[in-house]
Amino acid sequence: MIEARHLRVLRAVSTTGSFSAAARELGCTQPAVSQQMKALEASIGTTLLIRTGREMRLTQAGEALVRHASGILAGLTAAEEEVAAIAGLRAGRVRLVSFPSGSSTLVPGALAALRAEHPGTRVSLVEAEPPRSVDLLREGDCDIALAFRYGAAGGEWDDLVVRPLLTDRLIGLLPEGHRLAEAPSVSIGELAEESWIAGCPRCRRQLVEVCEESGFAPRIDFATDDYPAVMGLVGAGLGVAVLPELAVESVRPKGARAVPVEPAIEREIVALTLPDLARVPAVAATLDQLARTAAR
Repeated sequence: MIEARHLRVLRAVSTTGSFSAAARELGCTQPAVSQQMKALEASIGTTLLIRTGREMRLTQAGEALVRHASGILAGLTAAEEEVAAIAGLRAGRVRLVSFPSGSSTLVPGALAALRAEHPGTRVSLVEAEPPRSVDLLREGDCDIALAFRYGAAGGEWDDLVVRPLLTDRLIGLLPEGHRLAEAPSVSIGELAEESWIAGCPRCRRQLVEVCEESGFAPRIDFATDDYPAVMGLVGAGLGVAVLPELAVESVRPKGARAVPVEPAIEREIVALTLPDLARVPAVAATLDQLARTAAR
């Protein structure tokens, strides 16, 4: 019989590559990890790990079990939460992961409303950009992932429950003294000779694609995932940038002017969860509050 605790240990060993690193991640001792792996191998009757000196790798059976482990653990979490709600405990736990501009705009209002309506529901928050946030969801390390995408990426989220929240337009940021700072809008092509400040990898890729469609390759002199840093660099006159409107709303740009960009560049903001987790009352309530907050 396969136990959930053994699957968690196997997944940690697979991810970290060693018993000692897995023990640190799980908050236990190396001998405890070794014992649980031996118990798992004994219960299924085959070897899952091959140990050669300091190197450790999964056997074919180990790889197969790790592939199924995340779904099994997520299903168990969903079952535990749903049974607890049915039993009338009036308690719930939701692990939320969000990208930074979502954390500062959508998340606070949604969680405040959720706490007022369901005070027994606990929500934790960590930050990660997609696709890492989506990986965390699939790996069973969170219950809801706030994510975004540019355009329709066919099949990207077909295995997930997708709750559309809003469409977020990208806004140009120019130094206050820039020749186009007072313009009602600016085209990407007009900024072809500028020094650029780029954001997260996914946003950076989108920027390059849009600029190339306008006939030039942007000269990216600075790259940072920190939106206040982007605004600070623009405000100091070191370059131009495009940022999501959510990010511009969350940080007041000093010395920078926000100008609409043409053609419009938009990203779709969504909340993602697994099909099993979507039926958990606390997760469903959190999704509803995120949707209500985004609609305001």
